[in-house]
Amino acid sequence: MNENKTSIDMRRTGLKLQRLARLNGYSVKDIQKYLLLSCPQPVYRWYKGSILPSVDNLLRLSELFHVHMEELLVKEYSDNMLDRFTSIENDGLAFYKRMKAYYILFAA
Repeated sequence: MNENKTSIDMRRTGLKLQRLARLNGYSVKDIQKYLLLSCPQPVYRWYKGSILPSVDNLLRLSELFHVHMEELLVKEYSDNMLDRFTSIENDGLAFYKRMKAYYILFAA
């Protein structure tokens, strides 16, 4: 098993989708219509981080928000991976805090 594996942070991805929709002036109903969804529940579940959009819907959302599809997703890093970052500099703790702050501020 690969210990350095990254995965998608569903909660923060949902918050990012919600923020992008708001910034672009789209309501949940607008997104539902654009994606030809039968009901708005999937959009609300994306926002809550319960589920992720399908690849097709991610592609269409990226077109709607004018961003690359990968920019819609927020990566979740394991503690093991962050521990590897700390060994790069002499002052590992300070570096770890800077990395953590960066991901909290800019990756969401």
